[in-house]
Amino acid sequence: MSAAAVFEMGINTNAEIDDMPLDTRFELGSEITPIQAAFLERHGYLIFGNVASTDEVARINAEVNRIESEWIEEDRTIVNGVPIFQGLGLENKPMMQRIPFSSCYSDYIKNFIRGERFEPVRRLIGENVRIGDSEKDGCVVNTYVNVPGSVYPKLGWHTDGLRDLFYFRMPKQMLNVGLHLTDCPASNGGLRLLPGTHHQGFFKMCFHKLYFIDHKPDPNEVTVETRAGDLTIHDGRLWHRVQQSPHTGAASVRRSMYVPYLTDDFEPKHESSKTPFYHHLGALARKLKLWRHR
Repeated sequence: MSAAAVFEMGINTNAEIDDMPLDTRFELGSEITPIQAAFLERHGYLIFGNVASTDEVARINAEVNRIESEWIEEDRTIVNGVPIFQGLGLENKPMMQRIPFSSCYSDYIKNFIRGERFEPVRRLIGENVRIGDSEKDGCVVNTYVNVPGSVYPKLGWHTDGLRDLFYFRMPKQMLNVGLHLTDCPASNGGLRLLPGTHHQGFFKMCFHKLYFIDHKPDPNEVTVETRAGDLTIHDGRLWHRVQQSPHTGAASVRRSMYVPYLTDDFEPKHESSKTPFYHHLGALARKLKLWRHR
């Protein structure tokens, strides 16, 4: 292809993206299309519909429920240095609302996230990208519920590069790849993104929002509506949050599973890994919330 043809293709792609809604749902095929790659580069995220089947979603949810039951029985509070978020869920029963490293305790989840269908996603930001299910917080399952004893009804504004910022360095590019395990229309809260903020500099990445404390809607945010089985991808440097459900009880339950795709140095976690400072702060805040509830 000539240089002129490549240049023209870039112009046409950018023009097409200009006309696309910010909540465009794509189809995940055997290859990432130029439009999909350009949309990610421009906005910092992609939404793919119907990536997992109903049966696959049901099996993953069953595996998560099994892990939760076993860990509650064991009174487990931490995995590889990362705290488990445990609160009170439906009927005031114990609920593990954030489960790290889930794929390390389920062969089904591990095989699923490493399946061939996700190979095009892995190559989105280069050939030397790895699935980080043994790094960072691993394959994390989030369960949001709006009840009095919940420690995780919402999640404030943040980027996924907080650890790097503590060391005064810009995070390298990473993708947070999320499979949604329940339906979540806009009317039930859910994921909010600030398009294009993955291109921000160090100062804005540190101070544009108050990490995890700021929950206020932003006039430029995009509401991501998902159905069970949908896949969302966002650049780890992008500002995002999770809106609390206006409903209570069972109607407010939303579950998703995220795994990082990494380009930085390989840093696997293990049982003797130290707990990062910000996780200590979060654990203290959750204990205080439960204490006030009781």
